[in-house]
Amino acid sequence: MRRTPQLPRRLMLAPCLWLAAAAAAQAQDQWQGLEPARPAAQPQAAGVLPAAQPSAAPATAERSLDDLQREINAQTRRLEELRDSLAQQEQAVANLQRALDEERLDAERGAGVAPGTVLPTLAQQAPAAAPPPADQRQAQAAQPQQQQQQQQKQKPVGQAPEQAMRPPEVAQIFDQPGVLTPSGKFILEPSLQYGYSANDRVALVGYTVIPAILIGLIDVRQVKTTSGVGTITGRMGLGGRFEIEAKVPYVYLNGDTVSREIFTGSAQDRVFNASGNGMGDIEATARYQLNRGGPDKAFYIGWLRYKSRTGKDLFEVTTDCVQRCLQNVTGTGLPLELPTGTGFEAIQPGVTWLYPSDPVVFFGTFSYLYNFERTNVSRHVLGREEEFLGDVQLGDIWGFNLGLGLALNEKASISLGYDTSLIGKTKQNGRESPGAVRLTLGTLLLGGTYRFSDRWSLNVALGVGVTRDTPDMTFTARVPISF
Repeated sequence: MRRTPQLPRRLMLAPCLWLAAAAAAQAQDQWQGLEPARPAAQPQAAGVLPAAQPSAAPATAERSLDDLQREINAQTRRLEELRDSLAQQEQAVANLQRALDEERLDAERGAGVAPGTVLPTLAQQAPAAAPPPADQRQAQAAQPQQQQQQQQKQKPVGQAPEQAMRPPEVAQIFDQPGVLTPSGKFILEPSLQYGYSANDRVALVGYTVIPAILIGLIDVRQVKTTSGVGTITGRMGLGGRFEIEAKVPYVYLNGDTVSREIFTGSAQDRVFNASGNGMGDIEATARYQLNRGGPDKAFYIGWLRYKSRTGKDLFEVTTDCVQRCLQNVTGTGLPLELPTGTGFEAIQPGVTWLYPSDPVVFFGTFSYLYNFERTNVSRHVLGREEEFLGDVQLGDIWGFNLGLGLALNEKASISLGYDTSLIGKTKQNGRESPGAVRLTLGTLLLGGTYRFSDRWSLNVALGVGVTRDTPDMTFTARVPISF
């Protein structure tokens, strides 16, 4: 019996091997997300030539695999470029979000406004998701680079950039405000100030036999002064960092002097009353913000103030003197009408600073006031006579104040502060005037602001004197109205 040859069985194994290789290649292509390629050649069995494939089939298959590898490498590089572009866009969005948050926080620290809603960051807007398909990534990568630069240059919605350049608003307790008027806006501020002071003066004229016994005269005086000042102030903002201001005051004063008649043995008190009212000294001020501050960065505002002498001064009112008051021969030496102005023109440069430190704002001012000298000055005495005084110059004034402001809610805020002034001696004819002394004025201040609407608010401030030369009490109410 003849044995069946084994060659046909080997020929049957060749198609099976070819089908297995094709299935493996297709599975690999599907795993990499690429379209499977048709096999270019069939594997050859040992010692058997395929019936339908040419002799160059292995070289063609090798070239096809190289093309696939190059395509895979190109897609990989494309994905890396898309990842880099996406990371840059996320970084740009994060920078814009950080800048917006800082500007809003800067505008709201220490101000009587409610904290604004902070936009969520990119990571908070949506949870992490799977990367988009290849066609969407290609569409995102196709966006021009100019669009990304424009997005980085875009400003946040609203007035955040303008507010970031301005210091935070605080309740005003000093004469010089710390916040400039926004550009193009006008603020009209009527105000009323009431003040009261009482001073005692004791003069001893005589000599002592022993330290406990005085032979001579004792002059005791008590001076009580009440003042009321109504002021109309107008401020205009120019260019965002510059402001001009004009102030027109109307002054009312009333003074009562209680004393005993000197050189007499009278046991009764004598009251000398004097009052005065009229236009005060008109002022003009220019302010400029020197830098752009921010959270935990100080704002500096330089200003220059000019004070005229439009009010009625001490040399224009009549003084209670029959002869020369410097010798104090007769009369009280007091004016029969109280002056409403200082009688001297003055210029005052200064610097105001504000330092926001959540949740408070620290602020203060340093200034110097120079009084211009007046020549050939005379004053009126009783009987329409004139007393020649010569050249007179008031002492210069060094001023310093310090305070802090705190916002209670979106409408109300309070401020605490201390204000002091050092006044030099008055000079007459180039020398110190007889009886001239240096003065130190110190005032503790407490103020508050309540904002009724975006256009107007109410500001009050209470001052208490801490030195004998300072008014005992001052109360100021301001109503700034924005147009």
